[in-house]
Amino acid sequence: MKQMLFVFNPRSGKEQIRGSLLRILDIFTKAGYDIHVHVTQCQGDAAQTVRKLGETMDVIVCSGGDGTLNETICGLLDLKASPVLGYIPAGSTNDFAASLRLSKDMEKAALDITRGKPLAVDVGTFCEDRKFVYIAGFGAFTEVAYATSQDRKNLLGHPAYMLEALKSLTSIKPCHMQVQWEEGSLEEDFIFGMVTNTRSVGGFKSLVNQSVDLQDGVFEVLLIRMPKTPADLSNIISHMFLKEEPNEYVYRFKTASICFRSETPVDWVLDGEYGGARTEADIGNLKERVQILLPENRQKRLA
Repeated sequence: MKQMLFVFNPRSGKEQIRGSLLRILDIFTKAGYDIHVHVTQCQGDAAQTVRKLGETMDVIVCSGGDGTLNETICGLLDLKASPVLGYIPAGSTNDFAASLRLSKDMEKAALDITRGKPLAVDVGTFCEDRKFVYIAGFGAFTEVAYATSQDRKNLLGHPAYMLEALKSLTSIKPCHMQVQWEEGSLEEDFIFGMVTNTRSVGGFKSLVNQSVDLQDGVFEVLLIRMPKTPADLSNIISHMFLKEEPNEYVYRFKTASICFRSETPVDWVLDGEYGGARTEADIGNLKERVQILLPENRQKRLA
């Protein structure tokens, strides 16, 4: 019998899984899986559980938000042989699930896992000790994800992030950084930066290229330098969300690796969770490192 480790965060998405859990387990059992269930208890628990039990499994399934997915993949990458991964999104934003076009119906997502085929996707490395699935970011708005409590996320959902983001507009502080990548370099005062492999950031698809390839071994990079006037900031925001004419404060490019240096520590966010304060951040791409189960018709739409 095929072995499955099913790890889920019971609090994600207003405890969304509560009404679907028994049906999900029934779907996996009928598909021939011997299921080992683990309910996460604290931050880091999903990764630790996957490291402990993952090598004896044929498939690992996680359910929760982007943070739960990040932890599961971090644990999976530490295994000598990585099982395939299934994902049932249940958080408030679920950016990477949106990129994969996973069903928002949890039971449908479970059925898709049982019928799916592996699709290899890229994963990012951050410094020597962390991984990220779809985004590493710093500066304005990035603190919003970890400044918003889980209870508030559950209560308000996606608008919770927007409320916190509006507050951060009044306290933008630039980060003076040296940035080097394969084909160029910059030294500027930046108010925002992100290195991504996704079609959605914070629930907004307009912030990133919708034709991004999730398995091409390169990231999409967005950097915004400090505007000089409030009007400049307004123009930047219009450019970001409305895709108006090119903006002199906005840099966009692709790269497989990139390095950030600063004299003072800069706070980073990885997949919506706090990634620590760093004066140096080296980011690399692990091409097609994780195999995620998706229906074949979904894979064709991603191509």
